[in-house]
Amino acid sequence: MFPRSREVLLGIGGGISAYKSADLLRRLQELGFSITVVPTRSSQNFVGSATWAALSGRPVYENMWSDVHSVPHIALAKKASAIVIAPTTADLISRLAQGRADDLLTTIVLASTAPLILVPAMHPEMWLNKATQENVEVLRSRGVVIVEPDEGRMTGDDTGIGRYPETSKIISHIAETVNSPSDLLGVSLLVTAGGTREPIDPVRYIGNHSSGKQGIAVAYAARERGARVTLIVANAPETQLEGVRTIHVKTAEEMHHAVTSNFKSSEIVVMTAAVADARPSLPSIEKMEKESYRNIELIPTVDILKELGALKKQQFLIGFAAQTGEDGLKKAQEKYSKKNLDLLFVNDVSGGAIFGEDETSGQIVDASGVIEDVSRVDKVTLANKLLDFASHKLGLPND
Repeated sequence: MFPRSREVLLGIGGGISAYKSADLLRRLQELGFSITVVPTRSSQNFVGSATWAALSGRPVYENMWSDVHSVPHIALAKKASAIVIAPTTADLISRLAQGRADDLLTTIVLASTAPLILVPAMHPEMWLNKATQENVEVLRSRGVVIVEPDEGRMTGDDTGIGRYPETSKIISHIAETVNSPSDLLGVSLLVTAGGTREPIDPVRYIGNHSSGKQGIAVAYAARERGARVTLIVANAPETQLEGVRTIHVKTAEEMHHAVTSNFKSSEIVVMTAAVADARPSLPSIEKMEKESYRNIELIPTVDILKELGALKKQQFLIGFAAQTGEDGLKKAQEKYSKKNLDLLFVNDVSGGAIFGEDETSGQIVDASGVIEDVSRVDKVTLANKLLDFASHKLGLPND
């Protein structure tokens, strides 16, 4: 549904320093990046595919002829938000400069429009060779980022420039190139999405028009900023964001149980779901015939948002209010106070507006009143606005 801006394809060249990329992989994961490893055939003489699979938690792509039906060089090229090759050998630099595509890794590079970051590591004589330096300049002229090698001890007794750079140096270049914020790194975020359905009988239910798009957008935006995200989604069975723990529910009761089970461990809670205010008191276990359809006795469901407002301690609680009519904002502000919220987004859904759309409009409200009017922005943009407020209020570092 959404692109992944923290998706790194890590190519491994065939040098002795290939083992150092294991630390690079781990450090990138700690920063919220997801890593797919593509080793060259020669690199596997130093570090095998089993190691990369275990560390990345993903399949390792070794050659052009595995999973051919999925066209891996194109699929991987499109998925990556950055390609990092570490170490990059003199041979790889030469082949990339020539635009060759004679193995899976170089073919992915040629098929990708993502930023390319190379981490050269080789003996000083090879790095300083005129051919290598000219190839490096050719690549730089094409916008390729070259992380200059360090100077120091090599294999054997050799010393000089060409040493695999410190991991922190490589990560600095990656972060600058990808330009993905990490202010929510390690923060636990809980978000609800969708609309609950309260059964009348096995066929019919009381429901609403919520598509779940806004809550899913919040989950996506939080994941991209490094948060550990739990998404509780009602009646959107196809929803599955990589890197997001997703819990599927149907009714208000199921939503209540899932939310309260995850609330205490959460630092930011965003309640976008449209939870039914009432449910049939006695749902029929058999389909009701039309002739017996006269009235339905309703009983209130648990007010989950109000309950969370009473329970919250360290949590930053964000609510949503779908209102209609001229006094919609006034009602929303009353909801903000009664439910002990930290932030509220209110929108006017008169005539079915907003539901199911990719864009939204409304007002962001806190204790002081309306703090921002939001006019026709996509739902990911709104998600980031709300997360900006939460990040600021929690005093998180502005990355």
